[in-house]
Amino acid sequence: MSTVTAEKYHGTANDFLVLPADAPVTDRAAFARVHCDRETGVRGERTGADGVLFLDLDSSATPVRVTMTLVQPDGSIAEMCGNGARVTAVWAARATGAREVVIETPAGDRHAVVQSEGVTVEMGHPSFDPTDVPLVPDHGNQLVEESVEGLTVTAVDTGVPHAVAFVDDVDDVDLPNVAPPVRHADVFPEGANVTLASRVRLDDDAREGAPGQTAAFRQRTFERGVEGETMACGTGAVAIVAAAKRTGRLDTEGPVRVSPPGGDLVIVVPDDEPATLTGPVEYEFEDELEVPEA
Repeated sequence: MSTVTAEKYHGTANDFLVLPADAPVTDRAAFARVHCDRETGVRGERTGADGVLFLDLDSSATPVRVTMTLVQPDGSIAEMCGNGARVTAVWAARATGAREVVIETPAGDRHAVVQSEGVTVEMGHPSFDPTDVPLVPDHGNQLVEESVEGLTVTAVDTGVPHAVAFVDDVDDVDLPNVAPPVRHADVFPEGANVTLASRVRLDDDAREGAPGQTAAFRQRTFERGVEGETMACGTGAVAIVAAAKRTGRLDTEGPVRVSPPGGDLVIVVPDDEPATLTGPVEYEFEDELEVPEA
């Protein structure tokens, strides 16, 4: 069996294997299923991964450009991934020395800036339009604070669909049992990520290292394609802030801290400009991985 060299990165513990797009992997879905498995997959700080990034770098472009294809553990391709985009930007920066990167994704181009304090990615404009999410055609209107399979959610597209539920405490919800019926609900013909959010008090200590933060939320997300909870979800963090504004829970355009289990992210959702996601990225290791036969 042949092998390929893969690198492992994570952004707030949302972890990915990274390969160049021309790596000799004939069956990308099979490769992802084998090496992302949380019990038997690639070893490291955590066994397995949340997906495999196949990256095609154009270092001659100004700014440099990378085509990002994220193959998820179930073999499907995700249109967009915020933490994966940050990893992609760091991978390109390591290869070229560039600090500005344009990332081509199925959801559109995303501009990223790599800085010492983290990576900022433009995340596009969150949309509640039922065609964008998408919702079933006969739903007609935006899905805002409606009950879906027993959970009150707001549907928003942030490159991928999210059903956002605001709860008193994210830890009080049995997410592995509550999320799957919502993720597969008939109203979401392409499925949806299920994201929980709870508002937390933003005291002076919490503002250290991120001046100007105006609010804070805790986050948990059950991801479509992973089919389980992840330690962080960048599109979900953006969805929380967008949904909080849409439902009147938030009336600021300033930076908002969103804290999934894997760490802190800073989100800005302006009224008339693209949302942004800022957070750290860490390189873990390089390894030779077997390529499953097609």
